[in-house]
Amino acid sequence: MIHRLIFENLKHRPVRTLLSLVLIGAQVTMILTLVGVSRGVLGNMQQRAKGTGADIIVRPPDSSVLSFSSNMPEGVVKLVRDMEHVTLATSALVHPISNFDSITGIHLDEFNQMSNGLVFVDGKAFEKTDDLVVDRVFAERRKLKPGSQFNFGHNWNITGIVEEGKLSATFADITSLQDIFGESGKISMVYVKVDDPKNIQPVIASLQEKLQDYKIYSMEEFTSLFTVNSVPYLQSFINVVVGVAALVGFLVVFLSMYMAVLERTREIGILKAMGASPGYILGILLRETVVLAVAGTLLGIAMTYGTRAIMAAVAPNMPQIIVPDWYLTVAIIALGGSLIGAVYPGLKAAKQDAIEALAYD
Repeated sequence: MIHRLIFENLKHRPVRTLLSLVLIGAQVTMILTLVGVSRGVLGNMQQRAKGTGADIIVRPPDSSVLSFSSNMPEGVVKLVRDMEHVTLATSALVHPISNFDSITGIHLDEFNQMSNGLVFVDGKAFEKTDDLVVDRVFAERRKLKPGSQFNFGHNWNITGIVEEGKLSATFADITSLQDIFGESGKISMVYVKVDDPKNIQPVIASLQEKLQDYKIYSMEEFTSLFTVNSVPYLQSFINVVVGVAALVGFLVVFLSMYMAVLERTREIGILKAMGASPGYILGILLRETVVLAVAGTLLGIAMTYGTRAIMAAVAPNMPQIIVPDWYLTVAIIALGGSLIGAVYPGLKAAKQDAIEALAYD
């Protein structure tokens, strides 16, 4: 009986019920989208780093995990190449163009040897000073094709489009990049290939003796550092969004249930006149809240598939992944915020005097 009463109450006010579901769903979508984009971007960076095929990466002393703005002398490459068990070492220069875009200069032959080669889907490799190769996602976002002229910190000629997933979205000859941007003799990192995986740690130890202030990682260690905590303030921002989302859920349910109590004052009076206890009245409102929270959570989860499609269309360089491990967390946040929001209206309804409620107009 009580379950039928709950659903009839929700059906009796379809607009309010729908708005409550959408707003609760929106808070769930907001959290899942933020977490999904964070993981997607970091996962994309991991994939690009692993796509180099390197076993070890050497970076400048003052560099951070996610920053490639620091440079080091190109002579470091020769020192690395002379190390025992090193079969190949190649350098790269990353020149930032904007907050989210950069150009990577490489020695193409060496990079192809280490990474098993860039896979071209259209066009050819760079040959001249102003030639630029871009990956498929970057080309689609900027509507580029071989032969396009592209101003990207410099006037470039697009010569080829490659599959994404290896090191960068844009490639130029490293010497050309150094000359164009006045960074002759500078590189951003050295990628190292060793003769046997068991020699990775001994080579790292030897490099650390010769390059004491430099950041030297195995590729496995380096990619493991791409986490939410490695991005300054990202975890704090996520926590703020979760807090705001919980507040939204609280306010939505509080306003919805408060108005419902006012509108149903006579109904509550009838229930009390028929012997309904304060706990019974409170239980009805809390059960309605649970139904709204659960349905809103499911709607919010469904909407994340829509936000993923939108992100893929408008910002393909910021991929969003689906994060099922967060479903329980967002459900608890939505349910907790909603139940807290329903407590005061529920207590107000439970404490109403039956005679006064029946006389309410």
